[in-house]
Amino acid sequence: MSANDFRVAIAGGGIGGMATALALANHGIASEVYERREAFPEEGAGIQIGPNGTRILQRLGVAEFLQAHAATPDVLSVRDGKTGRELTRLPLGTWIAERHGAPYWTAHRRDLHVALRARAEANPLIDLRTGIEIASFVTEPDGITATGTRGETLKASALVCADGLWSNLRNKIAPGASPQPAGKVAFRCVIPAGDLAPEFTPNAVHIWLAPGAHVVHYPVNAGRDIALVVIADDTMRERGWDTSASAATVHEKVRDYAPPLQALIATANDWRCWSLYRMPPLERLSTGRATLLGDAAHPVLPFLAQGAVLALEDAITLAAALTDRRSDVEASLQNYEQARRPRARRVVEASQRNGRIYHMAGATALARNTTMRLAPPARVMAGFDWLYGWRL
Repeated sequence: MSANDFRVAIAGGGIGGMATALALANHGIASEVYERREAFPEEGAGIQIGPNGTRILQRLGVAEFLQAHAATPDVLSVRDGKTGRELTRLPLGTWIAERHGAPYWTAHRRDLHVALRARAEANPLIDLRTGIEIASFVTEPDGITATGTRGETLKASALVCADGLWSNLRNKIAPGASPQPAGKVAFRCVIPAGDLAPEFTPNAVHIWLAPGAHVVHYPVNAGRDIALVVIADDTMRERGWDTSASAATVHEKVRDYAPPLQALIATANDWRCWSLYRMPPLERLSTGRATLLGDAAHPVLPFLAQGAVLALEDAITLAAALTDRRSDVEASLQNYEQARRPRARRVVEASQRNGRIYHMAGATALARNTTMRLAPPARVMAGFDWLYGWRL
């Protein structure tokens, strides 16, 4: 395959796949995105996008599409779940935007995906295809040949496997790796912002902490709605993102929470849930001309709100690596892997640590609460400079 025919195949049309196509196009590299479903997915929960993510969306030309649908919360309010007492109020809004040069947004995952897709559909270097699932691939001297589940044969210069947590291609690169249950389930719904009681801080991310569970809620749809998420210990194992859950099940998870939060949760009825999974670090992310990206490479528990943002970081890092050494794809993918592995591992570990802190009980929870009350909020947020300040 000649340099003029350089084209990247992307398995998966989610956030990571779309972002990769846009990042490649910014470097003049053509791509084809293959989504296994007949229509691109629009399900999912609310999403928090820190400055390390919104900065990338600006770079990809997506921020202008998403901004009208996003909210920019002023603070992050952390409360004790049982008493409802506010433990700390961490600065977001203007403070974090000035510190990191980009805003902190909250939005519906659907709106982010629609914005990415709209930008991709308008780009002549990107070809979006649905109803095609890549099942295998073979690296050849001048390219890679992929095969679809229906016998399709696809040729490209490189293959990006952005096919999610349950990647069918990961085993071709890192044999034996598979997600393991984390023993927790996330329940989600969206309610009108008018259902938020006056005692709650407006335009804020709220986190309520309790043993074995925590609750998060924040504005989406430009502040017109509230995304409500309950994450609790549970043995359920579901692969999907959109399993129905009963309101009674969710109410049971928060029965020991403060009355104002219970009242808020009681306003919601259309609950969906998904099981949480973790995966040990892979021995490698790439083989030959194929590489893993996003949740296929390093799934992240949602205790740091960084899963989708890690995929955005992957996308621009991979595009830059392929641009720097387009004549040697395998070396480019190794450079991408070396750049991403330490960063992804640090984020994954920090998220797991946050989960343990959120769900503490007894004396350790009391110590956590005391520490949060006494720590200067700006200093706490400065401790996340390594996360939100990431730049390529």
